[in-house]
Amino acid sequence: MPALTAILDIDGTLVDTNYHHALAWHRALRRHDHHVRMWEIHRHIGMGGDKMVEALVDEGVEREQGDEIREAEGEAYGELIGEVEPIEGARGLIVDLHEEGAAIVLASSAKSEEVEHYIDLLDARQLVDSWTTAGDVEQTKPSPDLVHAALEKAEGNGKAVMIGDSVWDVKAASAAGVPTLAVLTGGFSEAELRDAGAAAVVESISALRAGDSVLEFVLAHV
Repeated sequence: MPALTAILDIDGTLVDTNYHHALAWHRALRRHDHHVRMWEIHRHIGMGGDKMVEALVDEGVEREQGDEIREAEGEAYGELIGEVEPIEGARGLIVDLHEEGAAIVLASSAKSEEVEHYIDLLDARQLVDSWTTAGDVEQTKPSPDLVHAALEKAEGNGKAVMIGDSVWDVKAASAAGVPTLAVLTGGFSEAELRDAGAAAVVESISALRAGDSVLEFVLAHV
C-alpha cells in the first residue's frame, strides 16, 4: 500500500489556467449579454462549470442559457489554451511524489481533451497512476464526487491528501473527508483557503518542494 494517495488538482495548481478561464467565462457571459465583473468570476474559478452560470448570474439564466454559455466558454477557452504553461515546479512535484512511493491521481472535471493536453504539457503520463475527467463525475466541485472518483482510481485505503489552489478544491476534499494542502498559485488568499478548511497553506509548489522530502512535508502538515 502506498504511504500516501496524492490527489493533485490540475487547473491553477499544476498548470497556470485560472485567469485564462476567468477571461473565457467573461467573454462567454458578455456574448449572452450578462456583464459580470472579472473579479467575481475569478472568485468562482475552480467551481465546476455546471454550477458557474447559476452562481454568477441566477437560476433562470442557467435554466434558459446555461448550456449555450458553457459552449461559448469552451470556445473562448479553446482560443487561449495554447498559452497555458505549467506552474513552476509542477512536474518536479509529480516526480518527487512518484519517486517517494505515493499514488498519484490528477483530479479534474475538465473535458478529456483538455486533461490530455495538460498531461502532455506536464510530461506526466508515465509518472501518475491515473486521472479524472468530466466523465467521471455527476456533480462537480464543491461536491465531493471528483475526490471520491480520484480515490477509487487510486485504489488506495491509506492516507490521502488533496493538493489544490482554490476554496472549491478545499470544500470538495473536506466533503470527502480528505485534508487539503493548498497553494497560493490560483489567486486565492491564505485566509480564504484556511477559512474554507485547508489543513495547511504554502506559497507555491516550489516552496512545497524546498525540503528534503515532499512526502514527509505533506504527511507532517495534514
